[in-house]
Amino acid sequence: MRNKIIGLVLLFALAAVLSACGNSKFKADYNLELPDFDHVNQRGEKVSLESLKGKPWIGMYIFTNCTSICPPMSFNMTQVQEKLKKKGVEDYNIVAFSVDPDVDKPEVLADYLKKYNVPDQSKWNLLTGYSQKYIEQFAVKSTKIIVRNDPNSDQVVHGNQFFLVDKDGVIVKMYSGFAENPEDVPIDTIASDIETYIDENL
Repeated sequence: MRNKIIGLVLLFALAAVLSACGNSKFKADYNLELPDFDHVNQRGEKVSLESLKGKPWIGMYIFTNCTSICPPMSFNMTQVQEKLKKKGVEDYNIVAFSVDPDVDKPEVLADYLKKYNVPDQSKWNLLTGYSQKYIEQFAVKSTKIIVRNDPNSDQVVHGNQFFLVDKDGVIVKMYSGFAENPEDVPIDTIASDIETYIDENL
């Protein structure tokens, strides 16, 4: 009888473990595998897809001369990081691809980042070191986000999305990084998704 009771207890324990494994709170909405890249950040450091693997990261497209959505997008990203800081979340990176690489040299990107109250600059990688044509093709083919140079001005048309990349280099979520009403940017959701992904996968 005692052995039967022990067996039942073990069976229930195993069922509970299997149930927990099957009830993941993080649900991927996308499965876009990114191609290899190797660029330079605002500190002059090499950053590649391979070097980012092992932790999730949240990406976006910006440029320093932007007169429209880039400043609020950059501010919104600092707010996401502030939420993560309050949650005690550490294992992530932030990656911003410049869509105006001829202008946005590493030192220009570094100066741009100083304009914002960034909780932890070490997690930010503002990337450059490629051609305009490259980033336009990379954005559309790899992340399904439009980047297009405006021949009639010094501005670059680009999408306002934030995209969450998992530890293996796959885009799994996308969010609005800009909205006319700032409250419509899902800052809490983004931070919670990153926290949940880390808790379940790292």
